[in-house]
Amino acid sequence: MSDYTNLTVERRGHTAVVTMSNPPANTWTREGLIDFARLIAELNADRDVYALVLTGEGEKFFSAGADLKLFADGDAAVAADMARRFGEAFEALAAFRGVAIAAVNGFAMGGGLEVALACDIRIAEEHAKLALPEAKVGLLPCAGGTQRLPRLVGEGWAKRIILCGEQLDTATALRIGLVEESVGRGEALERALALAEQVGNQSPSAVAHCKALIDGAQRRPMADNLPDERERFVRLFDTADQREGVAAFLEKRPPQWRNG
Repeated sequence: MSDYTNLTVERRGHTAVVTMSNPPANTWTREGLIDFARLIAELNADRDVYALVLTGEGEKFFSAGADLKLFADGDAAVAADMARRFGEAFEALAAFRGVAIAAVNGFAMGGGLEVALACDIRIAEEHAKLALPEAKVGLLPCAGGTQRLPRLVGEGWAKRIILCGEQLDTATALRIGLVEESVGRGEALERALALAEQVGNQSPSAVAHCKALIDGAQRRPMADNLPDERERFVRLFDTADQREGVAAFLEKRPPQWRNG
């Protein structure tokens, strides 16, 4: 794969492991966001990639979001450009055709939490801290935080986290549904990889359709989604994966997916 600013990429089977690597706090830069969006596009085009695992370099930070020095001079043009870059990058991640899993291995603050929110599943280590503290410096979460957080934890907790500036520990995040699982220190990546391997047991074609339907349930009335669900079910009969899945089940062998 190509080189990416402040990101490293490793392939493990059908999983792409993406590590945010901009010490000391794995902050996002303009170039890093541009390259992240490019990376997601390249992973979408690679039919051999079924899952993505995102983590941070080191033991302390998953990501602290944007470097506030970028906004120190109050330049609105810089702010507009960064907001657009954050939006493009994290919306690309949310639209990734496979399953994106965040392995939260430390502090996830601001844009660092927002990138985890754009993933499908979040695994957090027991010492992690999660927050959207932008209002403390006169700003607001501009990379999906005000939209994705309430859908996960409800309006009340979203307001408590954003409007009151509350920082959550992993136990609280798990209890309110902000993360799906808590693991010990240093265990998030391996647990995320194990989940990604479970994804690989599923038909990637079916997973892509299922993900689109689940995401659609958040945006459209059920009456609109139910016909789409039936239509996508029938469309899968045009795929090699459907034929292989049924054949493998009947022949009592593991399926060999083609993602098509």
